Amino acid sequence: MQNTKDSQIIQDSSPVKVEPGSLNSVYSQNMPDILTQLGISLVISTYQAGKVIMVQAVNGVITTQFRDFNKPMGIAVSNGHLSIGTQNAVLHYQSVPDLASRYDPDRNHGDFYAPQRVSVTGDIDIHEMAWGTDGLWIVNTKYGALCTLDANQNLTPRWHPHFISALSPEDRCHLNGLAMVDGKPKYVTTFGETDSAGGWRENKRDGGILMDVESNQILTRGLSMPHSPRVYDGKLWVLESGTGGVGWFDPAALAQGLYGSQFIQIMAQLPGFTRGLDFAGPLAFVGLAQVRESSVTTGFPLVERVEDRACGVWVINIYTGETVAFLRFEGEVHEIFAVQVLPALSPEMLAWDDARSMSTFKL
Repeated sequence: MQNTKDSQIIQDSSPVKVEPGSLNSVYSQNMPDILTQLGISLVISTYQAGKVIMVQAVNGVITTQFRDFNKPMGIAVSNGHLSIGTQNAVLHYQSVPDLASRYDPDRNHGDFYAPQRVSVTGDIDIHEMAWGTDGLWIVNTKYGALCTLDANQNLTPRWHPHFISALSPEDRCHLNGLAMVDGKPKYVTTFGETDSAGGWRENKRDGGILMDVESNQILTRGLSMPHSPRVYDGKLWVLESGTGGVGWFDPAALAQGLYGSQFIQIMAQLPGFTRGLDFAGPLAFVGLAQVRESSVTTGFPLVERVEDRACGVWVINIYTGETVAFLRFEGEVHEIFAVQVLPALSPEMLAWDDARSMSTFKL
């Protein structure tokens, strides 16, 4: 699929409803074909509902597989490893393809994820995570630091913004998003340039910043709850959750070291708080959170623009900004945190208390 604007798979986007109890979802009719043609599935976290959701196309329809976790947020996928950040630990899965032939021989799963180990972190408010050349990088939001795991201690702090004077569990700037380049952390987002407990809340509407990890310099100010920085297709992408925006920085400006907010090209304005971003081919898969009125979300441009906000995954053409497909959750799911593409059509993820997990060993 070269260009989704001209592709046959986007021609029918009328909705189809799936009703798995109280976790209802509605998707556009072209969503199964999009996943099938790209050869992918999606894994999504929702800490509000306490679920990790596997979204797959099976026989021309979308299926959603739910697994229970304690406040799941960040998800990191790499080379058969899938790690999930929860309230006080990182849970690690590993793909064991042989299990598919044993437990479900009539279906080509591609990846069959089984529980492998647990890394206890304590309640550090884990946000985004990513695998790199030095292992798993974790955004430790409560302490405002990037950390890696260590066999002899819970975490090793590796970097923090220059304006944070001490590592203290006070959520001083709400460090949240992480972009990797060449296996190393490159860009992060925070909600504020602040050094006091919860200080970012004083200017949450447009106090967000984008930083360069290597130079520890602020590149852009004036962002509205920025999330999910990513480097893809030669562009630096960022979500402005407070506006519902999906945008990228002009590559020519980046080459000159120009990162100001005036150089952001807004590709799309979506009907929800944008959070969670991944790519496949010419498409961006963007998480949307509904988030009810609260002291955290009032006063944002999105709230003023859209009264009936959506929760789910919107699929965007990265060259035109056009919404080409969607998966919308209803019922108990009101927010999305992470969206990750899995390079397999029909992966399986065992629950930790599944009897099959208890009798699975990799030696």
